[in-house]
Amino acid sequence: QVQLVESGGGLVQAGGSLRLPCAASGGTFDMLAMGWFRQAPGKERELVAAISRSGGSTSYVDSLKGRFAISRDNAKNTLYLQMNSLNLEDTAVYCCAAKYTALLERAIYYSAIHAYDFWGQGTQVTVSS
Repeated sequence: QVQLVESGGGLVQAGGSLRLPCAASGGTFDMLAMGWFRQAPGKERELVAAISRSGGSTSYVDSLKGRFAISRDNAKNTLYLQMNSLNLEDTAVYCCAAKYTALLERAIYYSAIHAYDFWGQGTQVTVSS
């Protein structure tokens, strides 16, 4: 069973930056494809970014390209989300998710919510004006 714990959220002014780590335990991290999702008040959960188990392939929702960056450190069992130029619409609970993948799938990332088997509790990001 994989446990995921997000941190790094908080209150930030518009235009600021945050870096969210997601620490994984209880599993084999470099076998996990991973993703970041967010859910704003009154809205459905949506994909932010996804990354393959190797880290070599990434995907972003179009509206966030250029501002957000997903990365992973397999030696530290940690996934990251770097968020820059934050605006009010980025206010949400950010969750990381994981899915075991086979070696042949090491360059594949997953964008669909239902593809993931393990989820963290999330961390709140609030952007103020």
